[in-house]
Amino acid sequence: MLLEAVYHRPKLNWSYAYDLETIHLRLRSKRNDLTEVFVFAGDKYSWDDSKKLVPMSKLVSDELFDYWECAIKPPLRRLKYGFLLKSGDEQIWMTESEFTKDRPQIPERLYEFPYINPADLYSVPEWVKDTIFYQIFPERFANGDKSNDPEGTLPWGGEPTRVNFFGGDLQGVIDHLDHLSELGITGIYFTPIFEGSTNHKYDTTDYMKIDSQFGDTETLKKLVQSCHERGIKVLLDAVFNHSGNTFAPFLDVKEKGAESRYKDWFYIRDYPLDIVDGSLTYDTFSFEPLMPKLNTANPEVKQYLLGVAEFWIKEIGIDGWRLDVANEVDHQFWRDFRKVVKGVNPDAYILGEIWHESSGWLQGDQFDAVMNYPFTDAVLDFVVHGTLDAKGFADAIGKQISRYPLQATEVAFNLLDSHDTPRLLTLCEGNKNKMKLAALFQFTYSGTPCIYYGSEVGLDGEMDPGCRKCMEWDQDKQDRDLFDFYKKLISVRKELAPLRTGTIQFLVAEAGDTKLAYERKLNGETVIVLLNNDDKAQTLEVRSHGKSWKDAISGQAYGETEGKLSVTLPSYGFAVLREA
Repeated sequence: MLLEAVYHRPKLNWSYAYDLETIHLRLRSKRNDLTEVFVFAGDKYSWDDSKKLVPMSKLVSDELFDYWECAIKPPLRRLKYGFLLKSGDEQIWMTESEFTKDRPQIPERLYEFPYINPADLYSVPEWVKDTIFYQIFPERFANGDKSNDPEGTLPWGGEPTRVNFFGGDLQGVIDHLDHLSELGITGIYFTPIFEGSTNHKYDTTDYMKIDSQFGDTETLKKLVQSCHERGIKVLLDAVFNHSGNTFAPFLDVKEKGAESRYKDWFYIRDYPLDIVDGSLTYDTFSFEPLMPKLNTANPEVKQYLLGVAEFWIKEIGIDGWRLDVANEVDHQFWRDFRKVVKGVNPDAYILGEIWHESSGWLQGDQFDAVMNYPFTDAVLDFVVHGTLDAKGFADAIGKQISRYPLQATEVAFNLLDSHDTPRLLTLCEGNKNKMKLAALFQFTYSGTPCIYYGSEVGLDGEMDPGCRKCMEWDQDKQDRDLFDFYKKLISVRKELAPLRTGTIQFLVAEAGDTKLAYERKLNGETVIVLLNNDDKAQTLEVRSHGKSWKDAISGQAYGETEGKLSVTLPSYGFAVLREA
């Protein structure tokens, strides 16, 4: 038993309240080292009368560790606990201070979950778990009102650059909501729509004004109302890490220098605000002079931005915010942001743009979720790049699950491409079967999946600006096979609840192999997903369940032979098996 690998702490993803009654406890051990783990738990004020052993189950594994978990409902919302670790005939007890061969007699030396305080609960919007998001880059989705086209607008469908315009607007989105409803979309994430000088609008000029090339406040109201009538939620982009260099307070500092009342709104190193000897005299997003960094610790800046966050939810009825460059903004600002947003709409979705491990923001006091780029990397490394085998992929997913409370996993924003990456079809080098395989995992995994506009009809494109090309609306030029595939995938996800919030267990995931099988379970319902990530046909065998199965995608029926379920899949083929 390698005790050096055993880890637990009474906080974060290791010990947390899942709801007002339930505490989740987790423990880490060396992979394949422990055979059984128990929680030794009871009430701290009546230990002798309440203590009991609660078995833990293996939640997931990664390349080095197993992660064990159990759920406990203490009658009085408080818990004292330790662990009993077993490896074959060997066993040892674990307290907060030591490992011991003897059963702990003093509860004061155990771990403690003091109390499930409602105010501390990490609560996420339930609706997100069932939502299918669709990301729209407004300038390139559809031109519904040519009267607001900016000067120099080009004919629709031309070659995108970082500076040109094609006239996409909010009316264009309204005009094409039937397309989204037919597909099965129930949430839209818009990149910025507030006034800015660029086609992407991440350089905000006025946070209280819809950019005139997109429409106005009334157009947005009409769009949000039309979406809500169809059961579609609306998520807007909050660019609070930085403004644009045409933002009025920045222009004031540029004009008046140290005499400006707004000088503390930004991080200024020297005056004038300019590029001197090749370096900027003020902090920016990256090295982009168009985007000066805002000082969100400044009380006036905070008041202004929190007023923006409140206004668009209260007055327009949007359903949440996606937060740009979220990890470069101070934590206290996001804590105050959450209080304001949830105060207006407790069910609003707060989504941070963070590309890495994000547990510091996912404890219930800041974000509901983050854009799950580690998920993106794992899927692409397995399906597209071939740098992960089946075991490596299962390990990568297991590591992600282990990092966060279950609430965060259930509402994670799972994407495969975006306005900041090459498009999925391009990454797959035009191989639609690979693209479908990647999307299949995305839609059969927990969290909310997001389709980047146009992926469903075969849009390709390299990194920005290629990934921001105009949406194709000529059905003769659309890939309708892909559209039908995504439509079916969305339908199956909506129909089978285990695919959204069920447990996951990998059944086939071997080193050096390209076959993958995993099981999703919820309330007695089981779904088995099989993937063949290879350019030749392969047969997958999984353990007996004593049942008959039907592929929810193709409709093909499968039975068991000699106690095994055996399915032969074509090149880059898949099956989503439900009980027949």
